[in-house]
Amino acid sequence: MEIKKKIIVTGGAGYIGSHTIIELIENTDFEVISIDNFSNSSELTFDRIKAVTGKKIKNYSIDICNQEKLFEIFEKEDNCIGIIHFAAFKSVPESVSIPYKYYHNNTESLLNVLEGCLKYSISNLIFSSSCSVYGNIDKLPVNEDTPFNKSESPYANSKQIGESILNDYAKAFPRLKSISLRYFNPVGAHLSGLIGEFPIHPPTSLVPVITQTAIGKIEKMTVHGEDYNTRDGSCIRDYIHVSDIAKAHVKALEFLFEGKNNSVNTVFNLGSGTGVSVKEAISSFEKNTGLSLNYSIGPKREGDVESIFSDTTKSESILNWKSEYTLDEMMKSAWEWEKFLKNSMI
Repeated sequence: MEIKKKIIVTGGAGYIGSHTIIELIENTDFEVISIDNFSNSSELTFDRIKAVTGKKIKNYSIDICNQEKLFEIFEKEDNCIGIIHFAAFKSVPESVSIPYKYYHNNTESLLNVLEGCLKYSISNLIFSSSCSVYGNIDKLPVNEDTPFNKSESPYANSKQIGESILNDYAKAFPRLKSISLRYFNPVGAHLSGLIGEFPIHPPTSLVPVITQTAIGKIEKMTVHGEDYNTRDGSCIRDYIHVSDIAKAHVKALEFLFEGKNNSVNTVFNLGSGTGVSVKEAISSFEKNTGLSLNYSIGPKREGDVESIFSDTTKSESILNWKSEYTLDEMMKSAWEWEKFLKNSMI
């Protein structure tokens, strides 16, 4: 009997991690192993993955900042040929107020994963990066060669540091092949309506704030600033459906396995290529649900970038990936998920 090759997903119970596990189950022959200690996710996520795919996922509930415990998993789960590293804290406002939490977790976890790759001969690594690495940019859209500006938050800086670490490791250890995927703004939910974004702590990302306001979990939402130098005064972002991002991880694995990774750490932007303002996102939600959101204008939020969206040329031409879902479809799917949560036992 042939032993299945394994992919380890750190942060597998998280928003993007869980959707990527679904894509791996449905579109590859790999056995998927998750590592997640539920610091900002729920054990129910694996019931939801099973509801969508019919497969139960093995998860190890450990903190991957604990190298000894992480290495015990690598030792046990031999025949692993790739790691997708999601596990990181991601709230920009929280990182501003608690910088230690972000520098410690996001950096230490990556170093442990890299050392594990070397010790256990795992050659393929995909790193969950962010468009926040670019900082405030004068020339839009940004492409993968756009120089980093000063980071606007400890979260963004931790991702800049992460990519630097990857570059240094790849130079020192050529057998280690890595890809950094710079996400723009993941939103929406799986089209089954059975799984989506499920923050344990109060959300800071726009779309879950919108849906939780609409459903009544949040009494009133705040638009942070309306005097930015944008077409309607609110921040502009590049929103992309979470399932599109999940599919990009399968493409990235294929890219590594086919030996196409010619640079020390190949970088791809994952965005739609279209900038959408906060107010435009709210209008899309209201149009597609028939609801009126209760919101007010508040002060700018420290750490927020004014405007950013992606040049998608490289991901389309080299990774053979592009986003498929429209903003309206993103909002519809997020709302279906929020309604499901209201009535769900899983």
